[in-house]
Amino acid sequence: MDITLQYFDGCPNWAVAADRLAVVAAEHPDVVVTHQRIETAEDAEVVGFHGSPSILRDGSDLFPDPSAAVGLACRRYRTPDGPAGAPTLSQLREAIGTVTA
Repeated sequence: MDITLQYFDGCPNWAVAADRLAVVAAEHPDVVVTHQRIETAEDAEVVGFHGSPSILRDGSDLFPDPSAAVGLACRRYRTPDGPAGAPTLSQLREAIGTVTA
């Protein structure tokens, strides 16, 4: 399964998401994580980038937010502990479909 982490360099939250995705990938060898740096506002428009970090599974946003604007901005996620700059490890496992009983 292909997971893409989209980010831009000005947002510190993508590193947290990358670390959490690395944990998921280590637990599940079928999960392959790639990083896609978005460098310009034009690039953001072309790929439909809704903020950093964005996490895609096979090209689809795992945490879609129709109200999020396209552009170079830090993204916010709803977590059990309140708004955060990246989804929790549990949220990632569930969204990716790697939760085991």
